[in-house]
Amino acid sequence: MIRRLAPILGITFIDIMGFSILIPILPYFVKHFGASDFTVGVLFSTFALCGLIAGPIWGNLSDRIGRKGVLIVSQVGATIGWAILAFAPSIPVVFVARIIEGLSGGNIGVTQAYVTDLVEPKERTRAYAYVGASFGAGFPFGGLLGGFLLERFGFSAPFLAAAALQLVTLVVTIAMLPESTSKADRSEVATFQEILHNLTNKRTSAVLWQKLAISLGLYAWFAVFALFLQASLGLTPSQASFMFAGFGVLNVFLQIVVTGRVSDAVGNRTASNIGLFALIAAFAMIPFAHTFAVVLVAFTVFGFGMSLTNPTITALISDAAPSNQRGTILSVASSLDSLSGVLTPVASTAVLGTYGASFAGMVSLFFETIALAVGLSSSRREKQSGAPEAPLAEELAEI
Repeated sequence: MIRRLAPILGITFIDIMGFSILIPILPYFVKHFGASDFTVGVLFSTFALCGLIAGPIWGNLSDRIGRKGVLIVSQVGATIGWAILAFAPSIPVVFVARIIEGLSGGNIGVTQAYVTDLVEPKERTRAYAYVGASFGAGFPFGGLLGGFLLERFGFSAPFLAAAALQLVTLVVTIAMLPESTSKADRSEVATFQEILHNLTNKRTSAVLWQKLAISLGLYAWFAVFALFLQASLGLTPSQASFMFAGFGVLNVFLQIVVTGRVSDAVGNRTASNIGLFALIAAFAMIPFAHTFAVVLVAFTVFGFGMSLTNPTITALISDAAPSNQRGTILSVASSLDSLSGVLTPVASTAVLGTYGASFAGMVSLFFETIALAVGLSSSRREKQSGAPEAPLAEELAEI
């Protein structure tokens, strides 16, 4: 399986290095123009809104023309967006750069569909864990590189490095990534009516709603965590980047060593619920995280929860999606991430700015609790029926 996934894992690793440069530095970059914490949240939300619009379009297009072409377009847009950001002289230009990258996005859902095309259902959680490990492996390198360049050369250098990394992914995609779908697969693309049905039937809707709640909590935290570290521990942008790098190392270890074993032992549904318990515990610790030791424990618990929750939820969604709609439905799930990025960064940064660092995790705690309630309800319903919900083909036969 690793050999089949190697090209997409390599592309994911390089791509996430650029992303991990952005996360800890962007809030400080925005504020160095004199902007408020609220503006930081609006910028995150603007990027996410663009992804929300573009994601399903690119996902459906990948079902029609193949995954590779869509990934190439996404990488071109990301390269342009990063380059503009590196030379942005004002906040409006920063917004333009993020809008360009957001509208050209859609590669997360398409990447997940690519992986789903290559592996059998029983291998999907472990495959998504490997993708997650590639994400995690990119974090320390991107965080360290971003912190190093920022300290020595200022804000432009990390963003130029991210643009160069996106250019590398573009070259690798063109030269090394094979197409994962056949002409026969692309000749059976679902109609709009079929897609709408699969987004509302009982097999897919519950897990998509749960995905939305999870994402609302995670994006609230990603938008505010660097500001939390600054307010709670007095960390500089470079120090926040280095801490983000350490979190990436932890994430790689958990994805490779823990996620697959837990999923194999208890199943995707139970594993995702365990992960959500851990996320709730981590966010509940934030009001008491006034020392580095407590922050470290909270971040470790958070990493464990995220390493279990993300791959298992993606596997549950992909299992529910028909083969000719995987790109569309997984991109819809990715768009739920984008919707979350529109809504909760503004809320979490506003809460932090109003009530202080102790309340930085409250928005995330609220939504992860909702996600766990949905997961426990689904688990109970499946146990009462004696098996997972009816195969999708049976539901379609009832139409």
